[in-house]
Amino acid sequence: MDRLGGRAAWDGTRYITWRFFGGRRHVWDKWMGNHRLEDGDLTVLSNIHDQSGRAWEAGVEVTDPDTLEARLQKAYSAWVNDSYWLVMPYKLKDSGVTLKYVGDGMTEEGLPAHILDLTFRDVGRTPQNRYQVWVDIDKSLVRQWSFYREAADEEPRFIRPWGNWQAYGDILLNDDFGQSRHTEIAVYDELP
Repeated sequence: MDRLGGRAAWDGTRYITWRFFGGRRHVWDKWMGNHRLEDGDLTVLSNIHDQSGRAWEAGVEVTDPDTLEARLQKAYSAWVNDSYWLVMPYKLKDSGVTLKYVGDGMTEEGLPAHILDLTFRDVGRTPQNRYQVWVDIDKSLVRQWSFYREAADEEPRFIRPWGNWQAYGDILLNDDFGQSRHTEIAVYDELP
């Protein structure tokens, strides 16, 4: 985490905005848990801690309780998935995460890397998932990851590079995953 800006910089980062692979837009207040999702004609304002909130479709507020609950769950699921693609390296030491050193190897781009196996213990929406994370030996940055839907799977569902680390505020974030890129990444102390 030191290479990414350090724990104090991560904890001090308040607002992060981005478009997941150029599509749905997130505005996340890390300190308070408030989250805004814009996805097509859907806008959801919610809190990720208690999943309360409001939603609008095509500018009309969703008032039906079942429909509202579905939209809030959609926003929360999008935040869980999309934020992990953005900030996974900051979450490697979260409670319930198990890291195991696999050994040294090469990324698909030919960079020497330490390979870590990442599994979950009783946390998250998909605790059965597993990742392998390649950390560049020279720069100490995540350079690649692979995703396994089930921890016991022998072959990953995908392997993606982490190819473009940039400074945003006091932290580093990656926007390049080979076939896909996050866009409009920004970090703020106060929202504009």
